[in-house]
Amino acid sequence: MARLSLKRLFVFCLCLSASFFLIITIQVMVELGQFEGKVQRHKRPLKDGLESQDHSPLTRRRSPVGPGVWYPFIVWWSPLTGEMGRLGECGKNKCFFTINKTYHNHPSTQAFLFYGTDFNIESLPLPRKAGHHWALFHEESPKNNYKLFHSPVITLFNHTATFSRLSHLPLTTQYLESLELLTSRAHLVPLSQKNRLRSTLAPVVYVQSDCDPPSDRDAYIRELMRHIRVDSYGACLHNRDLPAPLRDSAAMDEPGFLGILAQYKFILAFENAVCDDYITEKLWRPLKLGVVPVYYGAPNVRAWLPSNRSAVVVDPDEPPERLARYLRRLDENDGEYEAYLQWKLRGRVSNPGLLTEMRNRKWGVQDLAQENYIDVFECMVCDRVWENLQRQKEGLAPKTWRAEASHLSCPPPRTFGFPGGPTGEASQRGIWGLSYEQSKLEARALRLLAERNRNFTVGQFWKQPVVPATPLLYCAKGLHFP
Repeated sequence: MARLSLKRLFVFCLCLSASFFLIITIQVMVELGQFEGKVQRHKRPLKDGLESQDHSPLTRRRSPVGPGVWYPFIVWWSPLTGEMGRLGECGKNKCFFTINKTYHNHPSTQAFLFYGTDFNIESLPLPRKAGHHWALFHEESPKNNYKLFHSPVITLFNHTATFSRLSHLPLTTQYLESLELLTSRAHLVPLSQKNRLRSTLAPVVYVQSDCDPPSDRDAYIRELMRHIRVDSYGACLHNRDLPAPLRDSAAMDEPGFLGILAQYKFILAFENAVCDDYITEKLWRPLKLGVVPVYYGAPNVRAWLPSNRSAVVVDPDEPPERLARYLRRLDENDGEYEAYLQWKLRGRVSNPGLLTEMRNRKWGVQDLAQENYIDVFECMVCDRVWENLQRQKEGLAPKTWRAEASHLSCPPPRTFGFPGGPTGEASQRGIWGLSYEQSKLEARALRLLAERNRNFTVGQFWKQPVVPATPLLYCAKGLHFP
């Protein structure tokens, strides 16, 4: 009898649970239906806006955010975001951001945003109307798109956000989260411990898997390794293995990987390209870890260092043997070595330029309390669009912004004259100079076609007399020759 009662109780509980679940499911379906209705109501005004025949940019019309409201459209032509549509708030100004290219000729479209790495000749928003703003976001190495690094192309843009301190929105410190993280001693290994570890570790460490880039760093380091021990964990000049869990490139920020690097006295921080202000995590990581960076890259790097003695800056005109002698001297002299860490031990950044930049920076890195630099870039363009719309309303001439050649400029790649073969089975060493020269011709051709202000095909681009295409260059880079 007791067993029967328990069975009835179980059935009752099961039915009660099923009924409760059914009620919740119905409520969710209702909510989803209401939500879908709201979404559809927001979508309809966008279509109405597209069909509007009123081309006055100051006339209020239906928009993606509701009837009777107008905001300028800003189109990501080479998308850095994946948003089909979003109303962005920039202080008192609002703009509608989208990656939908069908808005090219829409009367509300005021600006086009380009991500430099994906900027290509196959698709440009031409014809370009008189009021259209073009804005470039490019924080990466010139090897990603050399055409942008020449005056004929960079000056096509009105607004820029690049690694150059001279651009409209400088991104030079894009890899530095904060001064507090820079001065932190969380990863610092005492010098006495580093000295003990020297029985098993080299004084210098190198970790790179992008071999033979435009800076020709591997050729220099290969020669350096003839004169001083270097532990090389990456694919380039590899001579030492990381623990298996840390061999993936995604593990570069793992505590275990950082702990290994922190044990060394020096880290070879060689950029993949040599340009003023092009400074990556290769510099900031050793500084954060309390390791002395041996830096080659931005010629003006001293303007960004935390103190005037915090890194060994490589002079490319001096032989690697001389650098090796200096590093060995620091390795053998604790006082001279620790002079490069005094800023860290005192927890003080003394460079006024770096202090000012970090204090005035309008964006943050991995900081939820601050806007990210993409949002700030979008808002810079949005605010400038609104400024001209307001000037138009007041009967004033529009303000003109123009990118300068200095907003994205790098010298031709340099190849060191050291002997030695490629670092891998297929080396790109020596290709970069050809690529740079070819890109100058392509930049001139692109400028000529853009100034004609009508669409063109890839075939028409390559038929320009200023672009003698080089099949060997494309084959060497593993690219398809057009």
